[in-house]
Amino acid sequence: MNTEEPTLRKPLRLWPGVVIVVLLLLARFGWKIVVPGFKGFAQGMQGAIVCALLLVVWWMFFSRAPWSERLGALGLMAAGLAAAWFLRHESMGPLWVIAYAVPLLCLALVGWAVASRRLADKPRRWAMVATLLIASLVWTLARTEGITGDHDGKFGWRWTESPEERLLAQAGDEPATLTKAPAAAETQKEQLVPEPAAVPGDSPAPATAETPEDRPAAQAAIEPAARPETETGADWPAFRGPGRNGIVRGVRIETDWSASPPVELWRRPIGPGWSSFAVRGDLVYTQEQRGDDELVSCYNLTTGAPVWQHRDAARFFESNAGAGPRSTPTLSNGRVYTLGATGILNALDAGDGAVVWSRNVASDTGTKVPVWGFSGSPLVVDDVVIISASSTIAAYDLATGDPRWSRQAGGDTYSSPQLFTIDGVAQVLLLRGSGATSFAPADGKLLWEHPWPGFPIVQPALMPDGNLLIAASGQSGTRRIAVAHGPGGWTAAERWTSIGLKPYFNDFVVHDGHAFGFDGRILACIGLEDGKRKWKGGRYGSGQLVLLPEQDLLLVLSDQGELALVKAAPDQFTELAKFPAIEGKTWNHPVLVGDVLLVRNGEEMAAFRLPLAGR
Repeated sequence: MNTEEPTLRKPLRLWPGVVIVVLLLLARFGWKIVVPGFKGFAQGMQGAIVCALLLVVWWMFFSRAPWSERLGALGLMAAGLAAAWFLRHESMGPLWVIAYAVPLLCLALVGWAVASRRLADKPRRWAMVATLLIASLVWTLARTEGITGDHDGKFGWRWTESPEERLLAQAGDEPATLTKAPAAAETQKEQLVPEPAAVPGDSPAPATAETPEDRPAAQAAIEPAARPETETGADWPAFRGPGRNGIVRGVRIETDWSASPPVELWRRPIGPGWSSFAVRGDLVYTQEQRGDDELVSCYNLTTGAPVWQHRDAARFFESNAGAGPRSTPTLSNGRVYTLGATGILNALDAGDGAVVWSRNVASDTGTKVPVWGFSGSPLVVDDVVIISASSTIAAYDLATGDPRWSRQAGGDTYSSPQLFTIDGVAQVLLLRGSGATSFAPADGKLLWEHPWPGFPIVQPALMPDGNLLIAASGQSGTRRIAVAHGPGGWTAAERWTSIGLKPYFNDFVVHDGHAFGFDGRILACIGLEDGKRKWKGGRYGSGQLVLLPEQDLLLVLSDQGELALVKAAPDQFTELAKFPAIEGKTWNHPVLVGDVLLVRNGEEMAAFRLPLAGR
């Protein structure tokens, strides 16, 4: 007969798990308060992953839990994550698992261990099963609404309609579609022999054969495009304006918005996408997603009424930024050039949207569609349109759409090609993952390179002395480089690198010896002479801005759709006025044409008449 008393089980060693899970949550969600933007998110994620691994080590080897619970808990966590991934809403991407599901499961494990430590074995284990499965499967009830500029996820119930679904359900006043391009596979086959696409019902005819009688809204022939070296308030033909630099010349507005606030002209829903606007006369052009179709849309500037739509059978979606095209249309000589997120390059009649020609940049260049989609806005130079397709830059003939040249730029990019004239030589500058590269627009010849690793999203700027200002997201900041052409060829040397202005995807402007832009989510000013910060102030999130140089004025659109007027002066941060424009995540660039301001995001767009000074 065994008279020995049973050995008492040692209590769980819980304090290491509590400490680790607190550190995990601080790293994942708290570090971005100290270091905002992608850098803070990336560093926080690295810390959270390390903490999650330490938690597993603690639970398996130092928690003193029974082995059945140690193995059972990890098995339940793995099974729960696998089931949640299999049953998830289609919008939920891989980042959701690492960034949100894993931290919640770690918290659930420690929380269960602490709360159930005094329970008997059976109820304790049933509580473990329920806690870990609920923490895993709760994500099957959610859908993602993307991320903010600080990489904070936004979620909704999976059974609620998205803004795009609500838009598609409406019986709107959309015009009849002139053209609907075939699916990508069919388009690729037709592109083996490139010919201008025809409007359904019309006889095929080369684009160069059009006359004013055949198509009144188009020009009779394509002439070399003017180089975008000057700015004007009359039109907005391309991304960030005539000079692609966010500068609006010839416009002076009232700054006392309490006495003379902006007046809303119209407001209407729009499909998702991060395109801005191009404007010519009374027509406004943008790109958006509507279900399985990617649209190039034309609206009336005065009323907001739709004029025409061109549809391509293509849909792009990624869980961070959502659905829709990323680039902005370009206007030139009666045509509108657009690049879709999957690589569809269109040349359309600006008057009625009829297809002149269409290509697939991805198949032409053998480039895989990047995770974030093709994002560079087309650049028209002379008789070619130049496209940035991730790590490739390519040029197409304006008249026919035939490929003219393509080059591997090296390193991925979200940035758009930019035309500059340096030392009297016109060149196309492209920022990429490994640095800055300059090409000759006529044949794509490499002119010069400047290595500077990073992830470029924003546009470069040309300074009055011919130096360039470039930026890359993350820790790199902003750099001034001196580019010169001498007997030995081109040189591009660093003048200085500043961490006083660290834009993520928020473009900056250059004015009166200074650069104004976003340092993380706060507006900042640095001097061009040495890169030193002059001031930092005004929390506008991941917003965008334009410059009115005659008034030393910045017109800022916050990432929540609020307008602000800020002095473009180096002495101090001065906010002059604020005005609520639209609601929701707003990453799209604003456009100012005369006294009409256009703003949009992935849900709605609106036009406002700004009070002009002196009236």
